[in-house]
Amino acid sequence: MTRRSVANLVCLGTRAVSLLHGTSPRPLHTSTRSPSSQPKAGFKPEKVAVVTKTTRYEFEQQRYRYAGLSEEDLKQLLAMKGSSYSGLLERHNIHTNNVEHIVKSLRREGIEVRVVKRGEYGQEVVRWADAIISAGGDGTMLLVASKVLSKDKPVVGVNTDPERSEGHLCLPVRYTRAFPEALEKLCRGEFRWLWRQRIRLHLEGTGINPTPVDLHEQQLSLEQHSQAHRITTMDRTGTLHESFSKPSLLPIRSLNEIFIGESLSSRASYYEISVDDGPWEKQKSSGLSICTGTGSKAWSYNINKLVEQAVEEVLKIGKSQTGLEIPLSPDFIEKVTDEYNKSLVFSPDDRRLLYSVREPIVNRVFSSSWQRGFASKVCVRSRCWDACMVVDGGTSFEFNDGAIATVSMSEEDQLRTVLLEN
Repeated sequence: MTRRSVANLVCLGTRAVSLLHGTSPRPLHTSTRSPSSQPKAGFKPEKVAVVTKTTRYEFEQQRYRYAGLSEEDLKQLLAMKGSSYSGLLERHNIHTNNVEHIVKSLRREGIEVRVVKRGEYGQEVVRWADAIISAGGDGTMLLVASKVLSKDKPVVGVNTDPERSEGHLCLPVRYTRAFPEALEKLCRGEFRWLWRQRIRLHLEGTGINPTPVDLHEQQLSLEQHSQAHRITTMDRTGTLHESFSKPSLLPIRSLNEIFIGESLSSRASYYEISVDDGPWEKQKSSGLSICTGTGSKAWSYNINKLVEQAVEEVLKIGKSQTGLEIPLSPDFIEKVTDEYNKSLVFSPDDRRLLYSVREPIVNRVFSSSWQRGFASKVCVRSRCWDACMVVDGGTSFEFNDGAIATVSMSEEDQLRTVLLEN
């Protein structure tokens, strides 16, 4: 834990003491922007693409993984792995029934519908549709959002298996079964737009493979992942590596986060980083995460959050060093922990990036001047052996020695989503 973390916790402890004693401490930073705006009229698209997830049942059935297996063989193999065939089929049927419910509801309103599996989803589908519905969980929503490059095209997430999926980016779970009600509210204008800021990526230098590998669809091993990058590069160019003399904008946007690091997690990631055009700094760490306000509730949150045990130990040190009368009851520790962790979350419409260095190595060669901070632009130069740049946990780009990524935001990259109250 850094000195700044210790100081922050002691400060939070003091704030919590003030709360207990009825005083009004200075508030933590919050975004002053309104997270949404009221639409002027109802929204009823003429053409809607419904992009559906690949269920675990479908994935297990795919022949590239279990070539030649009968259904009975598949049942036995799943049983050996401790998985339930009937359970997977049940969840698949729940998802399928909810997708059919969405499609029928749309068609009853006279809306033209096109159902697309996530593996078939691309720019042609995006161009065709007036709006896109993600039918799955957060992973499907992230994939759908990544390929929508216009801020004028609404994206709506529907959680098709609420009992097994969090669906933080989707409509409230009651609308999974009550989708006609949600549709009526959209048509009447009884909702609010939520503009979520997204990340854009420019690549330049050497060691680059601009062809992505879909991690969700393929579920690759480390060796297969590396081989897939090499194959896609060879297929496109006939050479193993490409070189871009000028920054090239990738046709993908990140709603949650970008992660850069070695594919083998036990290997330290070596790179150079520049924040807001500042000096380059050599770093070694377990990788680098750069997130949006939407992503501040996801992986970034879990990278940076503290547990009550750590908070208690730090406050004990703070109490002994400062002489402050800091109570150390379980309730107080919980309040301080919650307040610290809440400070890690910021608004989805915030135009700042939050970068986090995972487990930085600090010695006479490598430094980490700031383990976490806000920025408008972050540049990263890879010095890695077998690294990748992963967008929203699902799309991987090769990112080896000599590759440079510029991570930034633009107002034109906002994602148009909706807020429906329960």
